Amino acid sequence: MAEEKVRDGLVVGIDYVMTLSDGEVVDTTEGEEPLEILQGAGEVVEGLEKALYGLHVGDSKHVVVSPEEGFGEREEGSEMAMPRSEFPRDFELEEGMEIYVQTDEDDEPVPVYVVSVDRNEVVVDFNHPLAGETLHFDVTVRSLRPPTEEELAHGHAHDDDEWDEEWDDEEEWDEE
Repeated sequence: MAEEKVRDGLVVGIDYVMTLSDGEVVDTTEGEEPLEILQGAGEVVEGLEKALYGLHVGDSKHVVVSPEEGFGEREEGSEMAMPRSEFPRDFELEEGMEIYVQTDEDDEPVPVYVVSVDRNEVVVDFNHPLAGETLHFDVTVRSLRPPTEEELAHGHAHDDDEWDEEWDDEEEWDEE
């Protein structure tokens, strides 16, 4: 598979450094194993996934991702105050933390980000913390391989760590 190019349906291992326009590093695989994604499954922001197509193992690229192809534009008025009593007493909430809330009885829980916490209320924001930001990736393709049957069935790459076990357990909960 040495001459194989990144295309839909392959598991792609990448190393990357993600920075904001001011150079602040917000995420990286440095010091870790490469991130494995199932290409075409939407496991990373759209702009990065598009930029990987056609690359070979060993190729590096600088990718600039607009907010539209990243985490979206920031929507004003997307903060909401919730009574602290709606959360379990022993649940530790911290600013910047991602949590899931159900906005309507029939809806799936959605991710929100904790803006502030006090004794009486929790303010959450429906915007991703990187919404409205232009993202810069220095990315290198480290590996390409065909997906396992399990990865195809689950729609994401597995890397044999606890995250996959949690993810798989979550999928089992959804089936109950």
